[in-house]
Amino acid sequence: MMKNAMKLLGLTFFLGAILIDGQKKPAGYSPAKAVAGEYKVLYVINEADDLKIRAVIRNINNALEDPRLRGKLNVELLAFGGGVEMFRKKNPYLELLIALRDKGVVMVQCENTLREKKIDKSELYDFINYTPSGNGEIILRQYEGWAIVKP
Repeated sequence: MMKNAMKLLGLTFFLGAILIDGQKKPAGYSPAKAVAGEYKVLYVINEADDLKIRAVIRNINNALEDPRLRGKLNVELLAFGGGVEMFRKKNPYLELLIALRDKGVVMVQCENTLREKKIDKSELYDFINYTPSGNGEIILRQYEGWAIVKP
């Protein structure tokens, strides 16, 4: 009896594995194709969390390396609120940010945040650009046709 139960159990697992391996992908799927000559994307960070900051940087690098977008992507990285920590000299992101800058990523800081948090521009890296309002930047870039990404 026990031997038959074990055989039945083994057969069940075997058939289950066949069904799982035999499943087909949904019909008609194909990845998006890059048909334009240029794509514009605004990445947004408004959190000071180290994992979130590193995730945004990783996401940007992944997009820049996507074979469909390589050489066609115009990237702006916008920090406001807690995201200002990404651009502060006292924090450990210089090498990662220089690597992004060298790939053409434009980094922008909200001036409202600096005023509210009483942070002087001298506390941020020299290659940072400034916009009067982070929210205004998002709104205007969206109306210019930019993709907005907030990982």
